[in-house]
Amino acid sequence: MKHVLIGTFALAASLTLAAAGPRTFTVDTARSKALIDVGKAGAFSFAGHTHEVEAPLTSGTIHFDADNVPKSDIRLQFNAAAMKVTGKGEPPDDVPKVTQAMLSEQVLDVKKYPTIAFESTVVSGRGSGPALDLLVTGNLTIRGTTKPVRATVSARIDGDTMTATGKFSIKQTEFGIKPISVGGVVKVKDELTINFTLVARGT
Repeated sequence: MKHVLIGTFALAASLTLAAAGPRTFTVDTARSKALIDVGKAGAFSFAGHTHEVEAPLTSGTIHFDADNVPKSDIRLQFNAAAMKVTGKGEPPDDVPKVTQAMLSEQVLDVKKYPTIAFESTVVSGRGSGPALDLLVTGNLTIRGTTKPVRATVSARIDGDTMTATGKFSIKQTEFGIKPISVGGVVKVKDELTINFTLVARGT
């Protein structure tokens, strides 16, 4: 029995050591998502609808170093041309109209800029066991314009799976996008909030 216990503890210790240090995770695009909350502004904003937009991921890689978190980095790509309005909280007939306007030259101009990309520049944080609280700073490229963003991220590593959730905000005008208005009184807010969930598998 003593030998069995010793062997079990030794195995647990080896697994812990194997989980530490640099690891590479590939984002599971089917299980990951980013949702954009598009608010409304203006004197008659009550007459409009808020929009929820889904931005599908096309690829993503996370290099995470548990022993030296600042050495970690994240790279993500989104399919701007496949972004869609989920329809949450608005009339079904409005969904195709809003989606068409969003993908048009006036906003995302997806024919010219089909990809949205994020690349981290600084990763910092702390954790206890498999749970991690991270602050990720990086460059977001939309419509050919790159701007710095900062996201608070809660991550958890269970074996070969990393799950991370977080959010950050951007202003459309910083990326050369003028918020759409209707008659000058009902318009989309400049600031957008992006909530995301990433599920990645270790390689």
